[in-house]
Amino acid sequence: MFTALVMFMCPQATMHYYRYESAEVSCCFKYLMFSYNIIFWLAGAGFIAIGFWAWSEKGVLLDLTQVTRMHGLDPVWMVLVVGAITFILGFAGCVGALRENICLLKFFSGLIGFIFFLELTAAVLVVVFQGQVRDWINDFFLNNIKAYRDDIDLQNLIDSLQRLNHCCGAQEPNDWDRNVYFSCNGTHRSREKCGVPFSCCRKDPADTVINTQCGYDVRLKSQGDWMDIYTKGCIPALEDWLPGNMYTVAIVFIVISLLQMVGIYLARTLIADIEKVKFNFH
Repeated sequence: MFTALVMFMCPQATMHYYRYESAEVSCCFKYLMFSYNIIFWLAGAGFIAIGFWAWSEKGVLLDLTQVTRMHGLDPVWMVLVVGAITFILGFAGCVGALRENICLLKFFSGLIGFIFFLELTAAVLVVVFQGQVRDWINDFFLNNIKAYRDDIDLQNLIDSLQRLNHCCGAQEPNDWDRNVYFSCNGTHRSREKCGVPFSCCRKDPADTVINTQCGYDVRLKSQGDWMDIYTKGCIPALEDWLPGNMYTVAIVFIVISLLQMVGIYLARTLIADIEKVKFNFH
């Protein structure tokens, strides 16, 4: 009875009341968006913390000029960049969803879309310019061989790459001539002269302790006697690995792309709901 009386006396107020009841942002999309991004936010914070911890262990935080002294890749940079991007994405998505902030949600969806475009462009360029990409990767690897002893993280990264792929150097073991400690040229008295890192050595399953001196003087022998080390370079090893694992690479790329598309869909849907609420209130 009271509702009928209000509708008769003040239809505009009733219309306003009806719009207020129907204009709601979907809690489902809102909290799905928040849950989707909280993982990225925490992961980004974790990557950044690990990066700064690694720098503190190397003393970089006490002397920032050390960052510019290295001529090769510092893996910590990769960790920090990935962490920063992930943290920013997670922050924008979480806060944008909770506060129903259209600006942050558009920033989130735009940044993910831009990253997806970069990934797609990189994949196309790798396929179209295979020769140039191979040369660039080869030069990049050689530069990091030269800086092998300059940074402990780079050293561990190259050692892991050579052990896992059963390879040595970029194209061959002689690429280690690029490093001043392993070079056969010059008058230096390094004990590692004409050798290779221990990660180039073929591992004996019976060995329980890593022999870090197994690569000493190995390149003083003729190449036919290099029985104790891997003779294939890491670039050819990667080229041999890719064809047999193309489906794995494709599946990983598809999964990453789908996760990005889900994020964009949730953000755009939430933006549409928020804009609808604002339109109804006005």
